[in-house]
Amino acid sequence: MPRVVSLFLPMWSTDRLRRRLGDAAPPPETPLVLIGRQQRRRVVLAVDQAARAAGLRIGMPATKAQALVTGLVVMDADPAADTEALERLALWALQRYAPIVAADPPDSLVIDTTGADHLHGGEELMLSGMVNRFFASGIAARAAVADTWGAAHASARFRANPTLVVPPGRQADAIRDLPIAALRVDPAIVDGLRVLGFNTVGELTSQPRAPLALRFGPELGRRLDQAMGRIAEPIDPVRTPELVEVRRAFGEPIAAAETIARYTAKLVDQLCHALEEKGLGARRVDLLFHRVDSSYQAIRAGTATPVRDVKRLTRLITDRIETIDPGFGIEIMSLTATHAEPLVARQVISSLVEEPEADVSGLIDILGNRIGERRLYRFAPVASDVPERSVTRVAPMMPDNGETWPDHWPRPARLLKHPEPIETMALLPDHPPVSFTWRGTRRRVKRADGPERVFGEWWKRDAELVAVRDYFQVEDEAGERYWIFRAGDGEHSETGSHKWFLHGIFG
Repeated sequence: MPRVVSLFLPMWSTDRLRRRLGDAAPPPETPLVLIGRQQRRRVVLAVDQAARAAGLRIGMPATKAQALVTGLVVMDADPAADTEALERLALWALQRYAPIVAADPPDSLVIDTTGADHLHGGEELMLSGMVNRFFASGIAARAAVADTWGAAHASARFRANPTLVVPPGRQADAIRDLPIAALRVDPAIVDGLRVLGFNTVGELTSQPRAPLALRFGPELGRRLDQAMGRIAEPIDPVRTPELVEVRRAFGEPIAAAETIARYTAKLVDQLCHALEEKGLGARRVDLLFHRVDSSYQAIRAGTATPVRDVKRLTRLITDRIETIDPGFGIEIMSLTATHAEPLVARQVISSLVEEPEADVSGLIDILGNRIGERRLYRFAPVASDVPERSVTRVAPMMPDNGETWPDHWPRPARLLKHPEPIETMALLPDHPPVSFTWRGTRRRVKRADGPERVFGEWWKRDAELVAVRDYFQVEDEAGERYWIFRAGDGEHSETGSHKWFLHGIFG
């Protein structure tokens, strides 16, 4: 069953304009509307949050809006620029989320995430991640996922707060109580139905189709069937000439897995030759299957480093062929490098006696395509004296930046995510504890070394201007070694709370 995401940007035009204007943009509390022409009238085409709160609505005459709100900022709308920006946003989503993404003008994206949500931690985490990215950029967003484009589109606009996951097979329940405008029909049809006493989608579903089609045409019935999943609504994925793509059309549709695998290998070979001509390597490839019923199936494969090795890419793609439902047959296969980076040849070894470096990128690619690239990482050092800030997560194949951990004092093999409080008996200010209690177990200290004083990073936080920690390495009677510290210098209260914490365990 397909799963479709509708990413709704309710104030796309005004939010985008504010970002483009930067410091010259009016304050967020100042109402802003964009004006354009509809036939001979100047009407409101977009409003921001402040203008909406003031009672202004899209379609309102411009003169009425200016009369209602004092200090209203009025600017000319640029629908062509908004559409172009939405297309660029669709390309960004294509590289990040799924192989099938399209712009849904004037203010949303549609993404077929079938089989891709597990790479982002599930549908709920995927949607919240999408919305949070836009919020961080100053753009309001809402998102919903459902079995159909129509149900996701309606839910994103009328039910998401700010995200909503419609369970599989429940699209009818999700939109039954929504207004008829949620069906993406012409406003004139909505007005006509309202005159007849119809206000919600559920009221329409129980009515005979013939009288409605006779009065309003076939659009209303088609939108109802698309939202309910009775008829397909294919998504035409966004593509640009800059993307390296190869295609294969078939005179007779194909369906057997062996046939699909054979032509996949041929397409990968063609793609690698095209990438080689441009000096590029693929980081992400999408194989799209155009079925005879005008719907799409897709396989996405990613790599940790730029690759144009035919065997490696073929294996990554063919490992997932069993997920493809050919339906009544596949008439076109297209393979696209949706993310490519420069790739130059490098020497594996420089002498007869030198051992080649172990290459684990192939294993990382296999794991990344099964569980998600973002779940694979390695730890790397960061220049910081504060222990918990001296390490970060980076991509598995990211090159070393030259940073190293300090070696003048030993560091524990296991550093706790957060220092845990312990109860101690110790003489202030410079003596280690005689004993300490951690997680309900009392441990007597047999040996200790320290203190190692760590100062706060005053250039990052004012509160750390005088903050210090005194670290000790201690060993208990069982021979287990721990890394503990006292918050503060043991004499002055402004340097810390003088409480003790356990921060790490030595191997």
